[in-house]
Amino acid sequence: MRYFAELAYNGTSYVGWQAQPGQTSVQGTIEQALGTILNTPVEVVGCGRTDAGVHAKQYFLHFDYPGSFPQGFNRRINKFLPPDIAIYRFLEVDTQAHARFDATHRAYEYHIDFRKNPFGKDTRYFFPFAHQIDEGLLQEAAQLLLGYQDFYPFCKSNTDVKTMRCDLRRSEWAVDRAQHRMVFHIAADRFLRGMVRLIVGMCLNVAQRKLDLASVRKALEQQTRLPKSLSAPPDGLYLTDIRYPFIHPET
Repeated sequence: MRYFAELAYNGTSYVGWQAQPGQTSVQGTIEQALGTILNTPVEVVGCGRTDAGVHAKQYFLHFDYPGSFPQGFNRRINKFLPPDIAIYRFLEVDTQAHARFDATHRAYEYHIDFRKNPFGKDTRYFFPFAHQIDEGLLQEAAQLLLGYQDFYPFCKSNTDVKTMRCDLRRSEWAVDRAQHRMVFHIAADRFLRGMVRLIVGMCLNVAQRKLDLASVRKALEQQTRLPKSLSAPPDGLYLTDIRYPFIHPET
C-alpha cells in the first residue's frame, strides 16, 4: 500500500527536509518516528527539498507500508514527533502516486517584519529599512517575472536540473505598513533551487534602487546572472500550498 501524509513543520532546528548523515533533518525525524511505531524501517519521499531554516505550512510525503496501521496511529505519531512537526492526516493512494512528481501546483510565502518582533524570531526576516522601500518598484519587480518562463538568473549554481522552465502563476507583494510587515506571494508548477529567496532578494534590491529593472529584464531575456544578487535569509520562507489532482482539501 502507498500512503500520502499531509504535514507542517517549523524548519528552524533542521538542516532542511532531506536526510543527511549525522544531521537532524525533517525527513530523518519523520522516518525514525514512523519506523518506531510501525516496527519496520520506513523511507519517505517528500514533495520538495526545503533548505535549512525554511518552514512548511503544508507539505506532503509518500511512503509504502504493507500492513494496516495500529489503532490511534495519527495520535501516536504526533505524540512521538517533536512539537515543531505535525502530521495532519494519512491518505491511501494509488501505488504509482508520487509526492514530488505528481504535484501540479506549489506556492510559497516570504514574511518580512519592519519592526523587531520577539515572537517572529526564526520565522520572519527582520528588515528595518521600510523607509528605503519604494512599493511601486517592489511590485513592478515581482510582476515583471510573470512575463517569463525560464529562470536561470534565480537558480543557485551547481544545480543538476535539466530545465530552468517554470510556469509562474502568481508573483506579488502585500505590504501592510500599519502592521510593520509585508509578505511576498509566489506560485508555480515547480521551483528551482533557491529560486524564491533569490527573487525576494532581487525585489528588495530593486525597491531600494540598488538594482534597476532594466538589468533584471536583460538577465531574464539573456538567461544570465544578475549583476547584483541577494539571497534572502531562510527564516521568512514558508511552503504553503501543494496540490494534486487526486487529493482534495479537508473540509
